[in-house]
Amino acid sequence: MILGRERTEKSRATLFAESAPSKFPSGWSLLRTANPRLEGVHGCRLGIDIVCAFSTLVIHPMSMTHPISVADGAISMSSTAAMHEAQPVALHESVQDLLTDEKIGPRDGAGKTVVVAMSGGVDSAVTALLMRERGYRVVGMNLRLFSPDDEDHRANPCCGIPAMDDARSTCATIGVPFYAVNMEIEFGGAVIQKFVDEYAAGRTPNPCLECNRHVKFRHLVQRAKLLGADYLATGHYARVEKGDEPGDSYRLFRALDSGKDQSYVLYTLDQEQLAYIQFPLGRLTKSDVRRLARAYGLPVADKAESQEICFVGNRSYADFVAERRPDVTVPGDIVTTDGLVVGAHRGLVHHTVGQRRGMGIAAAKPYFVLRLDTSANKLVVGSRQEAQVQRLHIEDVAMTAGTWEQSTFLADAVVRYRGMPNEASIVLESATNRTANVTFVGERNPIASPGQAVVFYRGDEVLGGGTIHRVERNSDVA
Repeated sequence: MILGRERTEKSRATLFAESAPSKFPSGWSLLRTANPRLEGVHGCRLGIDIVCAFSTLVIHPMSMTHPISVADGAISMSSTAAMHEAQPVALHESVQDLLTDEKIGPRDGAGKTVVVAMSGGVDSAVTALLMRERGYRVVGMNLRLFSPDDEDHRANPCCGIPAMDDARSTCATIGVPFYAVNMEIEFGGAVIQKFVDEYAAGRTPNPCLECNRHVKFRHLVQRAKLLGADYLATGHYARVEKGDEPGDSYRLFRALDSGKDQSYVLYTLDQEQLAYIQFPLGRLTKSDVRRLARAYGLPVADKAESQEICFVGNRSYADFVAERRPDVTVPGDIVTTDGLVVGAHRGLVHHTVGQRRGMGIAAAKPYFVLRLDTSANKLVVGSRQEAQVQRLHIEDVAMTAGTWEQSTFLADAVVRYRGMPNEASIVLESATNRTANVTFVGERNPIASPGQAVVFYRGDEVLGGGTIHRVERNSDVA
């Protein structure tokens, strides 16, 4: 069952098509389309009766005339000349040093269209700006992923109406069309449901990675291609490079700004996706992005970043999971590896592997969470030495180069978002099962949990990665 509000999309789509225009904020209108290739994607309620849709209804600013037409099962956009031929924005003297080909990429967009994923934040806003500066016809697209329960959507700032309005305002400022797409169903099944199920099973999921894998770089890419776009661009901090020789593969690298690098959550991208996706912020720092946004007067130039999981907002992830799975809040014992009871927990959902504080244990030495024993409802703790990983058995392995060789190679393995790299020996097993073993060769190894991603690096290059299925520690086999 997909989590979220029950809805009857088709009936609501019909209702809003007939009666909603008077309820819409000034400057918005509804446009009906009929694309059989997108059948089954319907509109949904958006807090104040705004519909985000792609096959039945589309919202677009009335101030920009960009009608959508359907021919032979494909969507195309017709509009004023401004839509077809991008007009580069005026060059600001104060940021000329940031607008070089080396920093933002070549001016190669003439005659090409790019869809930009617009979250309402400054990174995606500057992404749209830079792609337009490079000569592309830019289409801003906001993804409706989750409907917060609070009416004003403050608890989930990147999922609410204010974020959508910020994205729309940015598009209006730089003069590009804006569309909102409903992907709540896709996001609910691939990200939220998995997030809840994984935590309930005592594993540690990464929802940002799953969103990239299943929503942004799968469903959104599909929609961008249906629009006839040549590329999809996002505000991720990472770099994609390709050699000059025919047959050279695309390669994924860390961003220039190590503090903002997001390559860890992008390791699942394959060669086809890397060829289609652009990350224009990869050679910029966050301060560079702010400078550009201020220079061009973007309305989100000084907007604060959201640090929370987007659908959890400013509450705890444990509360979010507990609302949907009350069984994870059953109290139980905290025990050491030899079975000694050293405390009590108030539900396994409140703890994660590697946790050191917040367990309420009075002891002379620090305890770390080693594993969550969901079958016995026990929290197993031990020393830092016991918590260290020796070997990982991983599944769903993806290799960025698109090749699979059953061989052993050395690489730096990273098991947490922006975690420290640890040297490891990696053995790729069956290409059919997409499994591998990772053995750490250093003296101080990381702490890791089933459900986490482990990503392989060689220098700044991402080689691939996978999901941790089983962990072997100094203390036991989990």
